[in-house]
Amino acid sequence: MKKGLMLFHNNMEDVEALATKALLKRANVNVETVSISAEKAVKFYYGTEVKADFLASETDIDDYQFIIIPGGMYVSEVIEKDTKIKSLISGFHNGGKGVFAICAAPMFLGELGILKNKEYTIFPSCEKDSFEGILKQDKKVVRAENIITARSVGAVFEFVGEIINYLFDQKAVEMFYKNTYF
Repeated sequence: MKKGLMLFHNNMEDVEALATKALLKRANVNVETVSISAEKAVKFYYGTEVKADFLASETDIDDYQFIIIPGGMYVSEVIEKDTKIKSLISGFHNGGKGVFAICAAPMFLGELGILKNKEYTIFPSCEKDSFEGILKQDKKVVRAENIITARSVGAVFEFVGEIINYLFDQKAVEMFYKNTYF
């Protein structure tokens, strides 16, 4: 079974995290969660309280094939000061593993130079020239090699579909859409 790691943080977008995780489970993809906060318990932007499987100090990226970074208000709150998130993302990227970000979360990839000369999408108004990437704002989801970016919560199904395509193939995506009546 394919296995990935999803970041959890206070003020994260509820649906981008929980729906992505649930939909991937339907496709036989195991997604474990890691709190980047000081505790496993986190409170998402719309008040959903959840408990992550692990703290950052309890994870080993060698155990995972990809990382998912949901978006939300927390991104602008921590992007300049949080080194744990950037370190995890860099570890996955430098290891040639999948790096998947939705909504505002591609900002982390841009800040790390991962989007340079790559096509990407992002929540409107979050893009920066300093990312040096090729913005495809009209696209809900963009894949560039092992990087998948999605524009917003409205793109969750397509985001998950592209992750499934990356991990398996187009036939698995078609089966996923058929089984979820998308």
